[in-house]
Amino acid sequence: MADRGSRLKVGWWVLPLVAPLIIALDQLTKHLVVSRLGLYESWVPVPALAKVLEIHYVTNTGVAFGLFQKGGFVFRLLPVLIAAAILYYYSTLSSGQWLIRVALSMQMAGALGNLIDRLRIGHVIDFVHVPYWPVFNVADSAITTGTVLLVLLMLRDEWRERRTPQVEEGAGGVGESASSG
Repeated sequence: MADRGSRLKVGWWVLPLVAPLIIALDQLTKHLVVSRLGLYESWVPVPALAKVLEIHYVTNTGVAFGLFQKGGFVFRLLPVLIAAAILYYYSTLSSGQWLIRVALSMQMAGALGNLIDRLRIGHVIDFVHVPYWPVFNVADSAITTGTVLLVLLMLRDEWRERRTPQVEEGAGGVGESASSG
């Protein structure tokens, strides 16, 4: 029980803080785009950046980057399953893994932000357009950033594991090197 209590004391707050903030930002930005632009209409918020960033209102019935259009029920069920898996994994983390908690919170918030659109209006609202990249939104950014962060953390842990010399178990007990001297 002490382990469960320590998880609740340290780091438990990341998900209930980060996820609602991202979902709120996602829904607010989508609302602003829909209320100010017509479908397929564009706006350049910073004229000096016109060649690298514009707001371009489009809809998406597929998943990330417009893949698998017309997924229907599957794209409503998948975020729920993802959220459930994230909640389970989140609950198993030790208290020192707050960056993993942030990454998972971002992924869950992104999945739920887009799910809200699908349930409310039947498609996802996308609006951030940069050259040579499909139009995306805050939820997509959260999913991508959370995934990249999680991959980087996993690579870091693997790198540390490979660099740490393996300690031999010897006559001196676990954690001590056997010496013949």
